[in-house]
Amino acid sequence: MASIEQKWTAEELAGDSVSKKDLAAFLQESGSNEFLLKHKLNGKLPNVVKTTKKPHLISAYTDLFATQQFRSADEASATSIKQDKPIAAVESKPDSDKPEEIKYNKVVLKKGTGDRCPAKGDRVSVFYTGMLEDGTVFDDNTEHKGRKPPTPLVFKVGTGRVIRGWDECLMTMVRGEKVKLTIKPEWAYGQRGHEAGGIPPNATLTFTVQLVDIA
Repeated sequence: MASIEQKWTAEELAGDSVSKKDLAAFLQESGSNEFLLKHKLNGKLPNVVKTTKKPHLISAYTDLFATQQFRSADEASATSIKQDKPIAAVESKPDSDKPEEIKYNKVVLKKGTGDRCPAKGDRVSVFYTGMLEDGTVFDDNTEHKGRKPPTPLVFKVGTGRVIRGWDECLMTMVRGEKVKLTIKPEWAYGQRGHEAGGIPPNATLTFTVQLVDIA
């Protein structure tokens, strides 16, 4: 379809004389498949009418004439086209409504002050000691290095800079709080472990963690 005339004025679209069904039907008849996918207007007309709000349809109507993305004669029906899903979305997720099991356990060793917990993206300062199940210490930033005092680890929490068990737990702590944190492999280093850090596969890790500051 090379070009078409606008069927309704802005005033008519804003009023009750033009229904959602009228708009959706016109867009499916007039817009290219690429346009319909872009505005999520592909599929059966009753479903589109049911799930799409009128302001979205009006916005799509305006965009259709601004971009001139009209349907060509050889394009497939709008009811038969589907949006390709990314691989992650295609993977089945059984029991998706079931809350995810928490893979760590926190025991408070020292209470902190205030009631502010870090939010995703906040910069936190942390002292910690990490141990394997047999008590072997694999990492520690609480020891003096020569004459230099210990330096806390500083990073943005909730952004994947550390293992998930840390991210999840730290966002439940307050400034000054010190905890014993036990993390299952799924939220630690998993099946691969971390050979360079001395952590074997499928290791449950225990940390003493103190949240020094939140910025």
